[in-house]
Amino acid sequence: MKGLGWGGCWSIARRDLHAGFRGLRLLFVCLFLGVLALAAIGSLTASITGELAARGQTLLGGDIEAAVSQREARPDELSRFRAFGEVSETVRMRAMAQRIEPPAQDSNGPAAVLTALKGVDSAYPLYGTLTIEQGSYRLLPPDHIVIGRSLAERLQIAPGQKLRYGDAQFTIAGIIADEPDRVGEGFTLGPVAIVSMDGLRRTGLVRPGSLYEAKYRIRMPIGADVEATRTALEKEFRSGGWEFKDRNRAAPGANRFFERMGQFLSLIGLAALVIAGIGVSNGVASYMALKRSSIATLKVLGATARDIQRIYLLQVGAVAAVAISLGLVVGAMLPPALIVAAGDILPVKPEFRVHALPLAMSAAYGLLIAFIFTWSPLARARTEPAAALFRLLVEDRKPQGQRSWIAVTTATIILILLTIRTAREPLFSAAVLAAVAAVLMLLFGLGWLIRNRAKRLRRPKHPLWRLAITNLHRPGAQTGALVVALGLALTLFVTLAAIQTSLATEIDRVVPKTAPNQFVLDIPATEEQRFRSIVANEAPGASLNIVPSLRGTIVAYGNQRVSDLEETPEGAWFLRGDRGVTYSKEIPEGSELVAGKWWPAAYQGPPLISLDEEAAKILQVGVGDTMTVSVLGREIEARIASLRKVNWDTMGFNYVLVFSPNTLSAAPHTLAATITMAKSEEAAVARSLLGAFPAVSVIDIDEVIGQASDILRQMSSAILAAASVAILAGIAVLVGAIAASRQTRAYDSVILKTLGATRSQILGVQLLEYVVLSTLLAVISLVLGGIAAWYVIVQVFDFGWAPSWPVVLGTLAGGVILTVGIGLIGSIPLISARPASALRQL
Repeated sequence: MKGLGWGGCWSIARRDLHAGFRGLRLLFVCLFLGVLALAAIGSLTASITGELAARGQTLLGGDIEAAVSQREARPDELSRFRAFGEVSETVRMRAMAQRIEPPAQDSNGPAAVLTALKGVDSAYPLYGTLTIEQGSYRLLPPDHIVIGRSLAERLQIAPGQKLRYGDAQFTIAGIIADEPDRVGEGFTLGPVAIVSMDGLRRTGLVRPGSLYEAKYRIRMPIGADVEATRTALEKEFRSGGWEFKDRNRAAPGANRFFERMGQFLSLIGLAALVIAGIGVSNGVASYMALKRSSIATLKVLGATARDIQRIYLLQVGAVAAVAISLGLVVGAMLPPALIVAAGDILPVKPEFRVHALPLAMSAAYGLLIAFIFTWSPLARARTEPAAALFRLLVEDRKPQGQRSWIAVTTATIILILLTIRTAREPLFSAAVLAAVAAVLMLLFGLGWLIRNRAKRLRRPKHPLWRLAITNLHRPGAQTGALVVALGLALTLFVTLAAIQTSLATEIDRVVPKTAPNQFVLDIPATEEQRFRSIVANEAPGASLNIVPSLRGTIVAYGNQRVSDLEETPEGAWFLRGDRGVTYSKEIPEGSELVAGKWWPAAYQGPPLISLDEEAAKILQVGVGDTMTVSVLGREIEARIASLRKVNWDTMGFNYVLVFSPNTLSAAPHTLAATITMAKSEEAAVARSLLGAFPAVSVIDIDEVIGQASDILRQMSSAILAAASVAILAGIAVLVGAIAASRQTRAYDSVILKTLGATRSQILGVQLLEYVVLSTLLAVISLVLGGIAAWYVIVQVFDFGWAPSWPVVLGTLAGGVILTVGIGLIGSIPLISARPASALRQL
């Protein structure tokens, strides 16, 4: 018989698909969920990073930004900046906003709040508009201030009332509605307040040694080469402690966070799609089993193997195309809803836009997964003889041919290469894919082992146990698929529970044991004894840790200039911008010497430095090497005298760099302190310190913890949303495994009922089978899920490993009950099958 051709095959496929779409629902659901997750995550990430790039000038406040700590630009430096265009100067620092007038109503709210105080000149902003709720912004007089809504609510103050900063009082001119360069400013501890540069100088807060950052934004002529200018300025000012950014990377921290988070969530989505692919394979295998009689009949009537493959390839392809297309549409439409739901969490509010690249990538992943996991059952239907199709209930399937293996392997390699080549961090992506592959291979191997061991076990005397064990190894048994399905589902439950509880309990586990109550910054270096006396008077039992506080930028290590690096080493966050530095006669609290020697208390030789051991590993330097640090515009070359293990979880003053006292003691600087005391003493201490030292900043640890907790909750919610798709995919795999064995189990049910078995006994056999598998897999899933969660928490996010094991074990038990329940629910229709009806379908 001559082949039907594509047209004839499509006619048969279309008529058959119209009547039998029910069998391919699992294929549709799995592909839809996977592609939806990838498209939504990719589109949201592209929307945010694209908006950050498009609004670079406004977010940065200029075309180029030059920033320096603890000093302002010298006249020659400012003149050089002005040679490239219009310049605007801003100065930002931490400062306490103090309420002068009592609140309108009785309140237990604070009388002072830590804020980000920002002084701006008459040219600010160069791009965008600073708006207030009461109207448009105009140049502020020296005695006026505009404040953020959160500051007004916390201090219960309103426009027209007065506010104190340092030595100066200000009248509130309005509530800030939009600060155009807010995202470019980076993370701030506390709400924002803006004054003029003259107003900032009235406060007396800007003095030698105080901690502040001066920024100079340059608006360049249209058509100017911004990147080349930034590079030239970096080389020209490489020794002045300056940090430069341009409009193309206006918010590098936000860009980096969303790119990495987007990649991580995309890999979760891809893993979910791979897991769903197993469900796709089971679903197609189940569908092909239902079509066994039709395939055999077509072959008997003369249909060629190619015709059979084309008919069912067209059917599967049509359903896959619809599922992928719908997943792309819904995924592209979802980001606006996610942005609205996120509220103020996101740094920008991008408008709706269709991003072609993430959608194309999602479609490619969906098509490759569909091909990889459907080709084998389709190829088997093509090559099986008609007679063999009728014997599949009682014979094992023959291995697929070499051509099928080559096709599937090729598609898998393309999928892996596509993932790695398009990833921001190829090694990380490769590691995730390798881990997913390893887990799948382990579960497949475990399924093979269980099936073979069950075949060798002595037959139990109890008939139900005997049937349950036999079900694990008889011809047509889906033990391998069930092991993969149950193993994936339980592993995902454990992973998610461990991640969630570790994020939720990390701060609670560490803070009560180690954290001080307050940080106090900008204490005059000459007033240490007075500071101690005030604290002792208000909190007699308080514990103090006082350290010198400066800011410095690492400009070179060994023979390597930081400015010459093409890319910052992985984990070298301390090379980005300026960092806190200090000096000390003794090893600081919270540090442990691990290499080298500490300098003598009266040391007066060349500059020495003690470096954090983790930083030393990242930079590949050690004792005896040199580091160059820019402090107050002066480059200091120091020899590394020792390495320290820094206990960052103490939440005290932990510095990457500690200098010998003779190096920095003569430089203008202030002191910083931590105070550990009773909770009831906090308010009195803060009040007395602000009264005695108007320039100090008092930071409550609860405020720091609250902001950190908010970030962790946001990350946890994002992981939960992405992982829920993976869990649904795991459940879909279980449903597919059950569906793939539906006809075989229906046949068994009919035979057992004919021999006198009751429905409860038949259901009991299924229950025992699932319980045996779930029990065996529980321990494996606990180990695999724990390793996966540990990697995410410790290696990806660099947090402490602190899961709540009772919650994890409870979730695992719940997952066992859920998966067993799904298996039993899927078995209920089988025990209701009528013998005559079931036998006619064979």
